[in-house]
Amino acid sequence: MTTTIRLAVGSLLVGGLVLALKTLAWWITGSVALLSDALESTVNLATAVAALVAIQVAARPADQNHPYGHHKAEYFSAVLEGVMIIVAALFIAREAFHGFFSPVEVTAPVGGLIINGIATLINAGWAFVLIRQGRRLKSPALEADGKHLWTDVVTSAGVALGILLALVSGWWLLDPLMAAVVAAHVLWSGSKVVKSSLSGLMDEAVPDDVLGRIREVISTRAEGAVEAHDLRTRMAGKATFVEFHLVVPGEMSVFSAHEICDRVEQAIHVAVPDSRVTIHVEPEHKSKHSGVVVVD
Repeated sequence: MTTTIRLAVGSLLVGGLVLALKTLAWWITGSVALLSDALESTVNLATAVAALVAIQVAARPADQNHPYGHHKAEYFSAVLEGVMIIVAALFIAREAFHGFFSPVEVTAPVGGLIINGIATLINAGWAFVLIRQGRRLKSPALEADGKHLWTDVVTSAGVALGILLALVSGWWLLDPLMAAVVAAHVLWSGSKVVKSSLSGLMDEAVPDDVLGRIREVISTRAEGAVEAHDLRTRMAGKATFVEFHLVVPGEMSVFSAHEICDRVEQAIHVAVPDSRVTIHVEPEHKSKHSGVVVVD
């Protein structure tokens, strides 16, 4: 079992535990805000399942039907997670709407807040792990899951603050009001997750710093070539695809040109892990006098 899959399984276990704690907190208090918090945790659990399935699919090797691999499966999981977050926000808004017209005094608020606080601390710790490891492992599904959990942490803190204010002031309308604030925050978070994931599905280019490393490698490791042009990049989960045309002197042998390509390709693999490099060799009269100049 890979590290990525272990983390996805861990999210399932953590999600189940947090959902149980938050449901208990709502059950003993009757708080609409705590109910909204528990509803968001049901989404956490569902998206953890989706992330696990997507990660397993993304780990499959390339085959005849998918010659470029299955890396984009994680982006579908992240999009699904964003959509489910938005759906959760709508359910929370519905509960808040009904709460405005019939606010109820929260029972056993201290006990409920303690239980919810424990669940929030668990979420915070696991969100930190997922975001850090998701970036290290280049896993969009894990990183999206971690960002969603962190949103849950923020909203849980807001819920706790609203209940405390309602307890002190006796104004129990603050409970559904805080649920409405939670709904707005969750909706905003879901839209960000969807936007980020769609960028991956649309073959977004690598960040400028990564592109700079690729250009530097070509410039310094392609000795014997003239230039490189039409450099294109795209990201798909862990994989980074790099394509460019390499111009070599017309009299150069195929063997020598191939040696240059092998050297450059290996250097790019070191500079950009999990990269897939495609180099099209052209004779000198194809030079565009643009792109990456090779340093002799």
